[in-house]
Amino acid sequence: MTITVKTSEKTRDMMKEYYEDLKREKTPQYAVFQAVDGDTVVTLYESGKVVFQGKDADLASDYWIETERINSGKVDYTNSDDKKKEKKDETIPTKKYMYVNSVGSDEVGTGDYFGPIVVTASYVKREDIDYLKELGCTDSKKLTDQKILEIAPKIAKKITYKSLILSNSDYNKYHSEYNMNKVKAILHNKVLLEMMDEKPNVDYIIIDEFAKEFVYYNYLKDVPRVQRKITFITKAESQNMAVACSSIICRYLFLKEYDKLNKKYNIVFPKGAGSNVDLIGKELVSKYGKDILNDIAKLSFKNTEKIINN
Repeated sequence: MTITVKTSEKTRDMMKEYYEDLKREKTPQYAVFQAVDGDTVVTLYESGKVVFQGKDADLASDYWIETERINSGKVDYTNSDDKKKEKKDETIPTKKYMYVNSVGSDEVGTGDYFGPIVVTASYVKREDIDYLKELGCTDSKKLTDQKILEIAPKIAKKITYKSLILSNSDYNKYHSEYNMNKVKAILHNKVLLEMMDEKPNVDYIIIDEFAKEFVYYNYLKDVPRVQRKITFITKAESQNMAVACSSIICRYLFLKEYDKLNKKYNIVFPKGAGSNVDLIGKELVSKYGKDILNDIAKLSFKNTEKIINN
């Protein structure tokens, strides 16, 4: 297995210190160092790329992937095993998780400076899947906002679901102590516990994977009750109807909350975290003062510094 991670300067400095006693004397061309960590060879290149090679490469790299996500707010990495799996899936599309009784959870809003984080767990019965397909139920990112607003109420009448809406003021309290992925893990755990307390007949409990399984459960190590027996799948919305329903319901609730913001401040709030977000943020700070951001924005985003200091 080979995993390649692009790293920031802060992460690279942390890695140099961490692997100081594990470094090899000789290094490949253009490498800053090469180290042996158990069954994994770790090579940091001058370009900033780090290559983890070996049977435990996924375990060795997970910590640094999460570290990079915290340090820079995003992470770019590739896994050789995932590429092999993608090639296989291109020829044989998997239907393993589609026609099943399942509970699936998903979230929206984690990449948006304005607007809340919404997490939903849905219970979908096998016999309802064809109806949901006819409605056009798929990954919410592939649907227009108009389509979401049209079909989400129909989905909600057909299935059972549990949703949590985390306001930005509450998120800012969380994030003073936790990183974004830990916040997501806590919210997913809450909605899944609520759903499973109703004892639905399920073949699978599925999360659209945002962290490796052991990392996810590590985030929840101090939580009194933790939902177990979860299947973690990347791009789960296209493979499981319960996750697809959750993504649509999340997006529907998110859009409704955004509409409330628009009406309250008589302004059209942009989604995402681009430069247009900074412009609106500066306008709001100029009108209401910087404390307004605590109520309507995720302060941990880099946009905050740009809005206040530039």
